[in-house]
Amino acid sequence: MNLFNAIGDYSSFFFRSIFIPWQLKQTGYRILRQVYEVGINSLPIILLIAAFVGLVSVVQTSYQIAGTMPRYILGATVGRMVMIELGPILTALMVSGRCASSMAAEIGTMRVTEQIDALEIMAIDPYRFLNLPRIVGTFIALPLLTVIAEFDALIVSSTYAHYFLDVPFDVFNYGLTHYFYTREFFGGLVKAFFFSGVIATSGCYFGFKVRGGAREVGRAATHAVVTASILVLVLDFLVALVIFG
Repeated sequence: MNLFNAIGDYSSFFFRSIFIPWQLKQTGYRILRQVYEVGINSLPIILLIAAFVGLVSVVQTSYQIAGTMPRYILGATVGRMVMIELGPILTALMVSGRCASSMAAEIGTMRVTEQIDALEIMAIDPYRFLNLPRIVGTFIALPLLTVIAEFDALIVSSTYAHYFLDVPFDVFNYGLTHYFYTREFFGGLVKAFFFSGVIATSGCYFGFKVRGGAREVGRAATHAVVTASILVLVLDFLVALVIFG
């Protein structure tokens, strides 16, 4: 399968999974379950990663501007770094590694054990039953995780700046709020929204394509994470080009 056929097949799979009758009475609970799985269960690791993102950002930014710019620039620079790039991209990559692989493994196992065939025999659309809740749930959960990660990173960075870099909270917050632009905040959320689609679709797509046994399930999980991570980086560039270019 060449690149264009692969892109077409992947896109067709996404639209086939989304543009079907949702039947919320049957799928609503499954969507909420995926929001919990992708969002709540990912929260501890996201908070940890975001905390270190804040620490690294404030330390390196402080080094770059030391003695050359006012101290409030520290808050402005860290805020922009976190909201525009680091918050959305690192949250997406972490969720990709955690959730895309689990989706591919779960659906792939159902494929090789013929559970998906059983759903079709019972006249249950596997696209609506398996894919739709995972994709929609990720669309809901990832932007929320991104916002939480950004707040976490900014709180940790301002705390570190106050106690270790002698930058008072009010000075840091002045730079953060004085140079705050809604386009930058919502630009990061737009990125997170697009990232959601490729993360969930990759997990479901490679799970559905599994043929063989347990070894193929493992390969599907690996391919899902690699594909989702690459597409996240590609979309990061394209969305940034449109919004900030």
